[in-house]
Amino acid sequence: MKNKLTKLLYTIIESLNKWQVKVLLAFLSFLVIAVLLFYAKTLVDELIEREKENVEFYADVIEHYVKLPNSNSEDLLFFMDRIPKIVSFPMIFTNELDIPNYPYNQFSLNIPIDTTQSDTLIKQMLISEINMMRATYNPIFIKDNNGKVISKIYYTHSALVNSLRLLPYIELIIVIAFVFMGYVAFSYLRRSEQSRVWVGMAKEAAHQLGTPLSSLLAWLEILKQSRTEEELFETTLVEMERDIARLNTIAIRFSKIGSQPELKEENLSQIVHEVVDYYQKRIPGVKDIQFEKSIQADVIGFANHDLISWVFENLCKNAIEAIEKQQGTISVNLTKVNNKMIVFFSDTGKGMTSSVKRQAFTPGFSTKKRGWGIGLSLSKRIIEEYHKGKLFIKESTPKKGTSFYLEIPLLQQIETQK
Repeated sequence: MKNKLTKLLYTIIESLNKWQVKVLLAFLSFLVIAVLLFYAKTLVDELIEREKENVEFYADVIEHYVKLPNSNSEDLLFFMDRIPKIVSFPMIFTNELDIPNYPYNQFSLNIPIDTTQSDTLIKQMLISEINMMRATYNPIFIKDNNGKVISKIYYTHSALVNSLRLLPYIELIIVIAFVFMGYVAFSYLRRSEQSRVWVGMAKEAAHQLGTPLSSLLAWLEILKQSRTEEELFETTLVEMERDIARLNTIAIRFSKIGSQPELKEENLSQIVHEVVDYYQKRIPGVKDIQFEKSIQADVIGFANHDLISWVFENLCKNAIEAIEKQQGTISVNLTKVNNKMIVFFSDTGKGMTSSVKRQAFTPGFSTKKRGWGIGLSLSKRIIEEYHKGKLFIKESTPKKGTSFYLEIPLLQQIETQK
């Protein structure tokens, strides 16, 4: 059950974009602070009520003793010296006129009294304490048999109450401090990440250019060996033309990263078909990889052709490279659901562990010996920032394969977001 809840939570977090995650974390932080404040207030109110009940109990016991026949002040002092100390907060006994009872050290609890001082100074100090206590809580009365007030008990809450009241604010300061440190650390990591992105971009550019250039060299060799075969010659020229067009596309793509690309109405189904067909013809000869396509026809939406095709290419290339065995299958499923294009890229490759899955979209992270770790991070940015969609790993199991989920809103929703 715990694993299912963890998996569900992880899936929900993965489906959110960065801003949604930030808003969620901020909301959870404020919720935690609100709960702490409410809980602390509840504890404080309960503790204050218990302390009040203790004072009332103390007053009732004394009042009952006072009402006993033949009771005198000496007996009362003897009783007060030996009564169990059930309170841990300041208390002062006064007469009906709010004058502290004498001897002062016996008619006050939990109040430090300097016995070296004169009685006048001690009395003034106690009166000052009584005035502060009166501003906080009403005194508890002790009455005689006729209902006349013969004494009062002034009190205030314990130091524990003050500590509990301050606790949420201390926690709030700690949370703010951690948020600030997290922001500083995030800013540093972001600058570091941007540095990795630029390095990765340069390497990715070299990698991207290398594929069509290698293909062109191969086609040239074929041309040299097949000058008399007109049909093969024409086919080779067509493929060379595609590779040259791809070089131009790569240059355009890199020129658009960092600026807001223009979105135009595109046939997304056709783009996926073109990408899959291109990579089908460029699968290494040592591998037998089958593409299973289920692509709904004529799914039209606003997109940038050069960038969206780059995403599809990265997912295709990732799927091919993930299949380390000689045989494997790549499934591409494209459907239109509620004005959204939803694409699943699935492979029967090596899959990912949980730790790899968490870092898959981090710039510079790669498990490949020749990888630069920039393809998936760029793809995620293209989908989520430029096309207002979602891209995440739907499922991945080591030695079984990986499934990527891609979603972008189509014409109506894009127009609403502008």
